[in-house]
Amino acid sequence: MHPAHELNELLSDGETLTIVCHNNPDPDCLASAFALGRIAMAAGIDEHHILYSGDISHQQNRAFVNLLDIDVKPFEPGVVQDRPEGSLLAFVDHSVPGANNRVPEATPVDIVIDHHPSEKIEAQFIDHREQVGATATILTEYVRELATEMDAALGTALLFAIRRETLGFLRGVTRDEYDAAGWLHDHADSALLRTLSNPSVTSATVDAIAEAITNRSVRGSVLISGIGRTSERDALPQAADYLATLEGVETAIVFGIVEDGVQLSARSTDSRIHIGDVLDKAFSDVGSAGGHREMAGGEVPLGIFADYTTDDDQLFAIVEQVMSARLIAELNLTAETETQTKLDGEDA
Repeated sequence: MHPAHELNELLSDGETLTIVCHNNPDPDCLASAFALGRIAMAAGIDEHHILYSGDISHQQNRAFVNLLDIDVKPFEPGVVQDRPEGSLLAFVDHSVPGANNRVPEATPVDIVIDHHPSEKIEAQFIDHREQVGATATILTEYVRELATEMDAALGTALLFAIRRETLGFLRGVTRDEYDAAGWLHDHADSALLRTLSNPSVTSATVDAIAEAITNRSVRGSVLISGIGRTSERDALPQAADYLATLEGVETAIVFGIVEDGVQLSARSTDSRIHIGDVLDKAFSDVGSAGGHREMAGGEVPLGIFADYTTDDDQLFAIVEQVMSARLIAELNLTAETETQTKLDGEDA
């Protein structure tokens, strides 16, 4: 039986569905949740909710939610605990309670649909495909198989998510993404796709990216940059995407203090490096990090660092030293390979 029909049978026996996105959800997660909600409605579930933790702060993600009118609500732990019979819980684009989400550990999960590397996934229904480039690709397969009613909003959401997750079909893409995109093309709004692809950028985001450029340090083909404290969490992956395009750079890692934690974002085209494993090994003992071979991220709570000083500059000096040292050690970089590229004005 096709996984879509197995999922449909499970949903048909349910009464309500709670779909939990991962922290700070991106288009792949949001579009997948949107599609799963539509599938659930077609299966007879009248009440479903899409929940998220963290922020939807990236200008592209905000536009995605607003323009496609996706109904998302902040996550509350009580919603997923002590659920009545017939109340189903689903994860899309993540898979384990407590890992990149605020669902209490050991919470029973009914449905998991994901493409990120993960272990110890437990649920009634699991579709975990690390080989595909986007979770939205899997959900597109489902809506096709189940003949779910499509409209421009759902078609645009899924197509944009696949394009964004694969960086325009250049990162982690498989034949499945091309097949899904080809089918979605006739269901998407091309004008809306263009609008989503070119959202306005806040001055704070530009400042954070500029800081990452200024503070970059290169060792061999590895670039590491810290941006201090920022309110723009999503400037980190944008900075990592940009810095990874610099000549001679194959791996770019950017980190900064966001609220009460240190956020990381990394990109790599080096075939010798699995950047998700690098971040996991470097920070799993003090935080949560991991991802794909070419793209990864993580978060390390400030913890005792915050007890040393209330001055952000002093705090980041400590954080930068510790974070950089762990990355340098895990990547086995040496002082001899270092090329400082701090911008002192002469190369600006």
